[in-house]
Amino acid sequence: MFSKGLLGYLPANILQGLVGFATLMALTRLLSPTDYGSYVLALGVSSVAYTLVFTWLEAAMARFYPAERLDDPEAPILYGTVYRLFIVVAGAFLLVAGVGLALWPATDPLQRGLKIAIGLGLVSTVPRSLAKLIQEQRRSEGRVAAAAGIDMLLTGGGFAFAVLFVLGGVKGGAPLLGAGVMACLILPLFAAEDWGRARRGRFEAEAARTYAHFGFPVSLGVVLSIALYTVDRFMIAHYLGEADAGAYHAGFSIASRVIDVLFIWFGAAGVPAMIHALENGGERGLQAEGRRQLTLMCLIQFPAVAGLIAVAGPLSSFLIGERLRGPALSITPLVTVGALLAGLNNGYFLLPFTLAKKTRLLVLAMGAPAVANIALNLALIPRLGLVGAALAYLLSFLIGILTAWGLGGRVMRLPVPVVELGKIAVAAALMALGLSWLPALGTICDLILKPVVGMLAYGLMVYGFNLGGVRPLVDDQIGRWAPWARAGS
Repeated sequence: MFSKGLLGYLPANILQGLVGFATLMALTRLLSPTDYGSYVLALGVSSVAYTLVFTWLEAAMARFYPAERLDDPEAPILYGTVYRLFIVVAGAFLLVAGVGLALWPATDPLQRGLKIAIGLGLVSTVPRSLAKLIQEQRRSEGRVAAAAGIDMLLTGGGFAFAVLFVLGGVKGGAPLLGAGVMACLILPLFAAEDWGRARRGRFEAEAARTYAHFGFPVSLGVVLSIALYTVDRFMIAHYLGEADAGAYHAGFSIASRVIDVLFIWFGAAGVPAMIHALENGGERGLQAEGRRQLTLMCLIQFPAVAGLIAVAGPLSSFLIGERLRGPALSITPLVTVGALLAGLNNGYFLLPFTLAKKTRLLVLAMGAPAVANIALNLALIPRLGLVGAALAYLLSFLIGILTAWGLGGRVMRLPVPVVELGKIAVAAALMALGLSWLPALGTICDLILKPVVGMLAYGLMVYGFNLGGVRPLVDDQIGRWAPWARAGS
């Protein structure tokens, strides 16, 4: 299931990475630094609202569907309960959001622009969350093509509408409005099956309580995780200004985008595989699956981090508008390493709490780095500016991994092959060292040459030292596609 998911979700995640970079290129050039800063702040507010209000329903669908479908593929209790809850929650959310925006005076032009951006982000949250709920079911059922199709349509179409709305004068709220419009357009294509199951299903109060007890701590944990990504923007805006918040977000995006997309890719394929391994193979099956996933994750992520740091200069020149480029580049190395720690924390070390359905401990595991992040930002931003915020981000997720590892051992310890991961890290570091010796040939040449040289050098080290046990797999593929090469050896 994991391998099938990796292959099936690969196109969607490649598109997500490309669109992420295209969005950065477009918005940092089409929007003023202040409007881009408004978009960043609105994105943070809408992300927290979406997570707090809707994510618990998605978590319930992802965790309980594999078990409930064993009795009935229609999962009548799950569908009947979750979708009726969604209708109630969405209505209450829109009412509260409308009242809150109406009471916000927003007297000056900057506040009015931010208010419009936040309003568009909140309204678009409802169709986007419904599309995500449908996607979560497809992913849980192993319907990779459908789940990846939803993701690709949301990503590509949302970007296209965002550019159109920016050109039409929507400014900071354009990307959020574009995502909402695209979600509304694709729902008729995918939602009929789910609404049919929901109508045939039945609401059960006990099931609703079970889903809430499981899902609300997940939502709160994710909110704390998002706070680790967003609170620094608001502190930067307070201490330094909205333009600096936009510059920080631009640098953060270029440093973390590839790493985040890779972790999303692994999570889309890996989390359902982990759940199925536990449900069907018990703890022994889970241990084997966890070791395999973490090793493969680090085989790809460690060199990605090293390579991004090596090409940070030319990549910033290519992607980020000149007004934001300098400050953004200053934080790239710290944010890239921080993104690696964040992905490992969220994508692996926090999984025991959801797998064991001990999600209240998840809140504690995320609480420690969230509190540390606020304290570190308060201490470091006034002294070090944007670099202080990036350093706080890195240290917070280091604290998060240590906390999750300590608490996770109480419920379900996942394996960490330290020696093997250390070898992979050394190979990635040697690759980065070699790339640093290459002469600068210009932006485009560096962006083409350095990744190619780095991948070749790293690949030779991985094969030569059999890191992650990949040599037999490579030899098998060589024998399958070029039997003469294996015979000759």
